[in-house]
Amino acid sequence: MNSTATHQTLAVALDDLEVSLRALQWWQEQSPPAQALASTQPFALDTLRFPQWLQFLFIPKLKALADNANPLPGNCSVAPMAEEYCRAQGVSAPALVSQLQMIDRLLTQ
Repeated sequence: MNSTATHQTLAVALDDLEVSLRALQWWQEQSPPAQALASTQPFALDTLRFPQWLQFLFIPKLKALADNANPLPGNCSVAPMAEEYCRAQGVSAPALVSQLQMIDRLLTQ
């Protein structure tokens, strides 16, 4: 897949990810405080719940890269974290996990 197609595919996948987060009622209208978004921990585990990290850090950063056709990360492995989070919450979210698996594959090509 060429770079432009990859960026377009990623943009669509991120939109689909937002739809899944909304369907699970994990999308929130208000942003967490700035200090919560400034975490340096993986997935901002010390300040955000996993869906917040997806919504306020992961999606916006990748969307900006895709929209501006900037270089994309060469490796991504977020789906396992989603599986673990969903298991811990007792939530079945196959669409969310599947979309993250697709994004992981897209970015790890």
